[in-house]
Amino acid sequence: MATADLPKYYRVRTELDTILDTLDIGDTVPPERTLSERFGVSRETVRQALHDLLVEGRIERRGRGTVVSSPKLLQPLSLRSYTEGAKEQGRVPGRVLVTFEEIVASETLCTELDLEAGGTVLHLERVLLADGEKLGLESTYLPTHRFAGFLESFDPETSLYAAIRATGVTFGVAEERIETVLAAPREAGLLETTTAMPMILLNRRSLDVHGDPIERVRSLYRGDRMAFRAILRE
Repeated sequence: MATADLPKYYRVRTELDTILDTLDIGDTVPPERTLSERFGVSRETVRQALHDLLVEGRIERRGRGTVVSSPKLLQPLSLRSYTEGAKEQGRVPGRVLVTFEEIVASETLCTELDLEAGGTVLHLERVLLADGEKLGLESTYLPTHRFAGFLESFDPETSLYAAIRATGVTFGVAEERIETVLAAPREAGLLETTTAMPMILLNRRSLDVHGDPIERVRSLYRGDRMAFRAILRE
């Protein structure tokens, strides 16, 4: 397709890519009015191009302005903790506790965690941080009978996987489903984003080496700040 045939916003977005390549992380992106005059297009066209770059994670809103983003946090798809993945890239992991409680498991959770009807689970919900930035919301369900002492002993600001392994449990296999969704209003608020921002949803069920369930996890990540990688072998 010839350049002239491309949508205006896409041509502007291509020009903005070039501009961003000349800036450093944290540098301010020129305002919409300046870009509109520079490219000879409407502010709405500029706004659409900027939205694409925002979703892609190349820029971010900061106060009333827009700045160049740091690279996305690249997490491996493996039986490793968020902490390990963040530290591997030189980022400082952190967590903000939302809730940690014992609840009666739903019928679905009873099935997934091999519990009898009316069985209980520990529900741990935390906002995940990297260098102080809110990137994800993680809800973990653990069978109470396996980890009953965690309510008193586990520090929610530390790695859950490290605490699980410290009890002598060895992870065996996990099944993980990945899809894109939009955040619910509560989730968007906790992650300081909007309900229009694409999110990456991971649902995981982990088993130990004996085939017994360890956890059921629902992890919601900001699509503009996170990416995932996997190594595939035949």
